[in-house]
Amino acid sequence: MIDIVNALLPVFLIIALGQLLTRVKFVGAELWAPLDRIVYFILFPALLLRTLANADLGGLDIIPMAAALLAAIFTMVGLLTFMRRHLRLGGAEYSSLFQGSVRWNGFVGLAAAASLFGSAGTTLMALAIAVMVPTVNVLCVYILTRHAGAEPAGIGTAARALAKNPLILACAGGIVLNIADIELATAIDRGLDILGRSALTLGLLSVGAGLDLAHARATKKTVALATLLKLLGMPLLIATGCWLFGVHGLTRDVAILCGTVPGATSSYILARQLGGDTQLIASMISATTLGALITMPLILQFVI
Repeated sequence: MIDIVNALLPVFLIIALGQLLTRVKFVGAELWAPLDRIVYFILFPALLLRTLANADLGGLDIIPMAAALLAAIFTMVGLLTFMRRHLRLGGAEYSSLFQGSVRWNGFVGLAAAASLFGSAGTTLMALAIAVMVPTVNVLCVYILTRHAGAEPAGIGTAARALAKNPLILACAGGIVLNIADIELATAIDRGLDILGRSALTLGLLSVGAGLDLAHARATKKTVALATLLKLLGMPLLIATGCWLFGVHGLTRDVAILCGTVPGATSSYILARQLGGDTQLIASMISATTLGALITMPLILQFVI
């Protein structure tokens, strides 16, 4: 339990630091938009590409775990699609609810898996990233391009946005390199490592800078709904998928760990790039991060 708390607490503290920097006007407000572009187009893709390219995929049966994870994701998508008809939310607000409920912080997952399960857990989490990150990014980019703008985007516009999305391209590139057994040159690998290490920190600071506590209180019902779906609904759906597809042991534990982690910091950056409700998604990320400090240890202690 302590390992999980130690993995999450620094995340929330860095978000708080970003908020503090904004409140005391340590840097100008004009800093954050270009910083978001650097994180979104360069730093996060570097982290994803290197993680997937270097993952040890040999000797592991990913199919049942992948089936359980994908079943959970698409069940949640179906639930959110049904709820859209009954919730009085604008397109940008709905896109944030979608991201807050579906996206997950794979980097917190990696840290927790390494602390709890060692190298075997890290490898399984990398496999989960390979399955979930491209799928979730495709879904979220599509929802944002379709619903977040002033006018709904057409299918062609959405397809072009998906084809150019740097996170999806990075995931695809990493998987291709891994399958083709192409080893990254030492200089490139170390360069990607340096870029990737800075991605999470700068992304978290941007989340904190965009956090509006008054907005969070004004939209507390939507934030609470996303937190409930993400921290309780997703672990339950993944656990059910593991039961249905016969996923057991360490593979099941890591799969459920994927469901317990908080919302992804990259959701905020994606929302800013594609016209989502950045204040709302920042509130959801912070709420799920804080809530996960309680729910992750409790769920995992029960499961493991």
